[in-house]
Amino acid sequence: MEANIDTQYQDLGRRGKRRLLLVLLTLGLAVSSIGANAISLALFTDTETVTNNAFTSGSIDLTASPASAAIGLTNMMPGDTVNGSLTIGNAGASQLRYAMTSSSTNADAKALRDAITLEIRTLGTNCATFNGTVLYSSSLGAAAMGSTAAGNQAGDRTLNGGASEVLCLRATLPLSTASSYQAAATTATFTFEAEQTANNP
Repeated sequence: MEANIDTQYQDLGRRGKRRLLLVLLTLGLAVSSIGANAISLALFTDTETVTNNAFTSGSIDLTASPASAAIGLTNMMPGDTVNGSLTIGNAGASQLRYAMTSSSTNADAKALRDAITLEIRTLGTNCATFNGTVLYSSSLGAAAMGSTAAGNQAGDRTLNGGASEVLCLRATLPLSTASSYQAAATTATFTFEAEQTANNP
């Protein structure tokens, strides 16, 4: 009986030792892990910041001067010609591309707009001399320069930021104008449209 008790105590002792060894091993691993983390936290470190990464957007701002009555003539007779000028500018900071379309009234149904010819030129010596490059030459009623379609089109004009150019206008009532156009009237409106040139081939 005493031998059995001794054996049981010995078994309990062995188990206790095993448990103790497992506890010590677990504690050792935990301490080792903490030590490793402590070592990694002790590495030298440094930080740099890069500030003031600023951005601004460009701008295009089409201007026209004068804003009305750039050209016109009352009591026009066959053979009469009148000159005018328009200054087209870009008050923005980025390059633009512009085109012109027009519309003309025909309230009296006499179609004077189709009888009058309009010529647009770049500024040569001056608009009175009217010797610049021809940009448009046809009837007042169908006047257009360039295209309002997106992208670079034939006849489109470009202006850098802050730049401007003078367009010289000349309207003529030809000597061959028929008597049916007497006492007729028309009013033309020129519309200029612009778009950016950057990333817009």
